[in-house]
Amino acid sequence: MAANSSTGSATEPPGLETQWREIDNLNQQQLRAGDSWYLLDKRWYDQWKEYVHTGDQNSSSYPGKIDNTELYEDLDSYHLKERLTENEDFVLVPAEAWHKLLSWYDMMDDQPPLERKVVDLPSTVKVEVYPVEIYLCLSSNLESTVSAHAIHQKIRQHFNVSETAESRLWMRNTDTSSERLRNLNMTVLDTCLSSGMVKYTPTIYTLVIYSDSYQGPPGVCGLTNLGNTCFMNSALQCLSNTPPLTEYFLKNSYLEELNFTNPLGMKGEIAEAYADVIKQMWSGRHYSVVPRVFKTKVGHFASQFLGYQQHDSQELLSFLLDGLHEDLNRVKKKEYIELRDADGRPDQEVAEEAWRNHLRRNDSVIVDTFHGLFKSTLVCPQCNKVSVTFDPFCYLSVPLPVSKERVMEVFYVSLDPTAKPTQYRLIVPKAGRVIDLCTALSQATGIHPSQMAVADVFNHHFYRIYQTDEFLSCILDRDDIFVYQLSSGCVDQDGEEVVMAIYMRERSHYRDYGSGGNSYGTSLFGHPLLISVPRAQCTREDLYQLLLKRLATDTNSQDATDGDQSAGAEPSGKEEEDEDEDEEEEEPASCAQANKRLPGRRRYTERRKKALFTMQAVNSNGTTERGMGETDAQPYIAIDWDPDMKKKYYIENEAEKYIKDQSMDVPHQQTTVQLQECLELFTTVETLEEENPWYCPTCKKHQLATKKLDLWSLPEVLIIHLKRFSYTKYSREKLDTIVEFPLRDLDFSGFLLKKTVNSTEPPCRYDLIAVSNHYGGLRDGHYTSYARNKDNGQWYYFDDSKVTYAREEQIVLFYSTQTLGGCSQIFSLDLKSRCNLGVG
Repeated sequence: MAANSSTGSATEPPGLETQWREIDNLNQQQLRAGDSWYLLDKRWYDQWKEYVHTGDQNSSSYPGKIDNTELYEDLDSYHLKERLTENEDFVLVPAEAWHKLLSWYDMMDDQPPLERKVVDLPSTVKVEVYPVEIYLCLSSNLESTVSAHAIHQKIRQHFNVSETAESRLWMRNTDTSSERLRNLNMTVLDTCLSSGMVKYTPTIYTLVIYSDSYQGPPGVCGLTNLGNTCFMNSALQCLSNTPPLTEYFLKNSYLEELNFTNPLGMKGEIAEAYADVIKQMWSGRHYSVVPRVFKTKVGHFASQFLGYQQHDSQELLSFLLDGLHEDLNRVKKKEYIELRDADGRPDQEVAEEAWRNHLRRNDSVIVDTFHGLFKSTLVCPQCNKVSVTFDPFCYLSVPLPVSKERVMEVFYVSLDPTAKPTQYRLIVPKAGRVIDLCTALSQATGIHPSQMAVADVFNHHFYRIYQTDEFLSCILDRDDIFVYQLSSGCVDQDGEEVVMAIYMRERSHYRDYGSGGNSYGTSLFGHPLLISVPRAQCTREDLYQLLLKRLATDTNSQDATDGDQSAGAEPSGKEEEDEDEDEEEEEPASCAQANKRLPGRRRYTERRKKALFTMQAVNSNGTTERGMGETDAQPYIAIDWDPDMKKKYYIENEAEKYIKDQSMDVPHQQTTVQLQECLELFTTVETLEEENPWYCPTCKKHQLATKKLDLWSLPEVLIIHLKRFSYTKYSREKLDTIVEFPLRDLDFSGFLLKKTVNSTEPPCRYDLIAVSNHYGGLRDGHYTSYARNKDNGQWYYFDDSKVTYAREEQIVLFYSTQTLGGCSQIFSLDLKSRCNLGVG
């Protein structure tokens, strides 16, 4: 059960510049093992930064209480969502910075602070965002579980195990598979424990029997997911079904070539751990293998893979191939080799020299199987100096044609009070601005773009109101974007129209006297509104009537509009006392005359009914009431509903409804390209970026040269990496372009510069042998794989520990029609038992 972390009321914060300086300085602290850091919702933190940078205490970007709602799986257990990403979903701040922010802004009621410790790991220190959760139980009684972080002695103490009694520690991998932890001197990291495992401490009388009698097809074996390790399992399955490499390990050829002294290697440990996994998978005795030791070794030598966050399978594959190469490098002492430019020499001569030099330092089964040769041509734009070099490669990272358009979904709110919001699907320029979004919506609605206001609505308030010249890249696909029709365009030079932001709030029954005031507590509900109001009608009476009509779809009614002709009405009894007090309330921020108080509300004794709601000028979050002298370019008004009046007149379910435009029924047509088009794009001339210039030996300075890559020679196994994840300084996205390719006879002859292929060299035609698939987007997703078994030629589908038969047409279907998946890797085998492998 989560403890209430709210401080009750925030202390008076210092000036905005001081706030920023103090927090920014504290955030520069280095990570130290044992220190506490805290998770903060990225959106709240960004709004806080915007607020303090405005230099205005009354800025509309005031962030309100610290709110980590979006980081939790649910608000009952307050369990952290899986696969959250730092600097996308959350930021980390040191303890002192956290306590300052908490004292200044307070925190949402009942939310627990997300405190995490800095841990000392091999070759690095990091904040353990997802600490291991261990559950303890006695024998096989899974009902008596408690949380703990200590392992053996703590368990014995908890269950009062006698000092003379024997106890054993087991790790549950799946519902039917357990593994004994024999080496109790290993750290939690080395044992590779993950959250959700159950530890058993059976007495010596407990008998556990394992059966190794299963005899299935060798290689048809799943891999247990150890916690977000599907990316690793997918890459392993593809490599496992690469015949030359697997046969090399199954025949123990690697034992004679282990290189324990290579300073660039991993002391043979990666090769040995990989060999162990392959031998288990191809023994035919296991439905599924637990790659625990392999995962631990990978994390030990590559700290980015420590823990249980999701990664790219190509990233893992690249590390693994490089690690296996260095662990199995037949060159024990690498000599220094000075690289030479072509200087006009024939390509054949330069290429052969480059390959010989490569083999003098790199000679392994990985080089034999996966390495090919590029030709790289650089041309100086100033002196036209041409530089030609030949470089080895282990895989091809080919780009996908990037669409210049983007699909966005928005909710359109009409001025018609009887019309429900309508959801539209629009096609807009990917590099466009907000005005382009309005223009696209204008074509669908017939409303001029100047009569539209665009906003990001989050948690019943405006997270951001966009200007028409802002880039669309700042709007994420997951944002709820509302477009409001205004009665006229934006404020003109004479200021005859003003755009107001309207919030809906429910007022509590009781006044809050405990915090030193006597105001009512309020809570936001429903969708906010943006409306344009003639400046002459910015009186309380006119605003009340305008909003009453505007909410016709939300209120229960005709009798409400019939009876409430004004913002004031004659009450009776207790209501009369409240009404007297209300007369002293300040009016909402008037746009008619800045810094001037509107007349107080007059009592209309001739009216028989009480007003449905009252109005109050508030800050941008709708949480803090504002005085009349506090003005903004964007006024915010809160409509405060008495609970009884809201219950009687406001139909919340009706107000939340919306309709879908027919554009939502039209499936998004994905771009389809042939793999050959990606290869053509890969070999297209490009200009180097400013961040990566080339030093011209003739000009004696760095130049933005043109660069062209060509394929000179291909390896036996070719890996093709489709670069689906696109990162620019403006946006990050996963490209959903469908890539079509043949399962057989993928012909590279048109891309190969070296035309004379002898019988000892790999051919230029390839057949598919394996595919690594990624489902989902940048923030989350899942990896699976297809692979063809080297022994029986049958295709299989691998989904972690689950393995099923697959037909060739399924693989073709996936790439021709699947809309959610993405090609991550392609592994191919040519007709002469040569292999080709690709990753995307």
